This record gives sequence, structure tokens and C-alpha cells, in this order.
Amino acid sequence: MAHSVLVAYATKEGSTREVAEAIAGTLRAEGLEVELQPAGEVGEVSGYDGVVLGGALYMGRWHPDARQFLRRHRKTLAALPVAVFGMGPLTLTERDVAGSRRQLERALAKTPEVHPVSVAIFGAVVDPAKLHFPFSHMPATDARDWDAIRAWAEEVAAELGAPSLVSAGQAVR
Repeated sequence: MAHSVLVAYATKEGSTREVAEAIAGTLRAEGLEVELQPAGEVGEVSGYDGVVLGGALYMGRWHPDARQFLRRHRKTLAALPVAVFGMGPLTLTERDVAGSRRQLERALAKTPEVHPVSVAIFGAVVDPAKLHFPFSHMPATDARDWDAIRAWAEEVAAELGAPSLVSAGQAVR
């Protein structure tokens, strides 16, 4: 029987949801049963064998729905394997990624009982047409690295107990 994993995401404009969908797809391909939900709509996490939580970083803070998800489910999450991702930097330069990682680590430090098995930072998306002034004058950018996102999801699948495709009698990719 495959392990059951919740992929919860917190997004404002939808790009974090797109990344969560890609992660969920990779986890499914690795043999896990996956449910994908907005973090603010999750009722219980106790029925899952693992959780992936992602949220966008805005103005130095992780999305409020991601922070509230951690606080609300902290006791259950303390006993589950949890992987976390944040989306924030407009470029994937070492400096920008490090700044976003510090922002995410500050948010995670507020729930010290939760110990993620993996934490990742992915690039952000800016679509000026969806933003209000003055952000509507920012240049459009999409700093998501889809290969890195899929590779991280494959690593997370192993951490969350994905069944071995060889032992399941399936062909190895």
C-alpha cells in the first residue's frame, strides 16, 4: 500500500499552486498517494503519512496561510515527516536564494517542534498585470527552475517513504 501524502500550499497569485501541482505529480510518479489542497482549507493532517508544505515569501514573510498551517497542526506535524518549500527570490543568485532561505527559516523557527526532513527555496514569479501599483511596474520574471523542483520532489519522495519501483515490480526509469 502506498504512503499517503498531503501537499498543502499557500499562494496569492497562483505560482506556488503550480509548483505544488508539479511536486504532487512527481510524488505520484514515485508511487505515493497524494492529496493536493490549499493550506488554509486543510482540516486534519493526522490521516497522512507525510506532509509537504509550500508557501510564497512576500516582503520578507512567509504566506500567512503557511504559517497558520504550521501553528494549527504543530503537534501532529511534530510526529510526521514534513518537507517545506518557499518561493521568493526573483533571481536564483546565491545572495537572493540565501535571503529567502533566512526568511523561511525565521518562519519555521516559530514552530520548533516541527523538524522538516527537507527545506527548499524556489524562484518566484512576477506578473505585473496581476499586481497593484507600485509593484505593477516591476519587470515580469519567472525564476522557477522546474528541473530543480522535480529533483527536490524526487528526494522528498524517498524521505516520505515512496515504495521502491524495483521492489514493486515496475520498470526503473
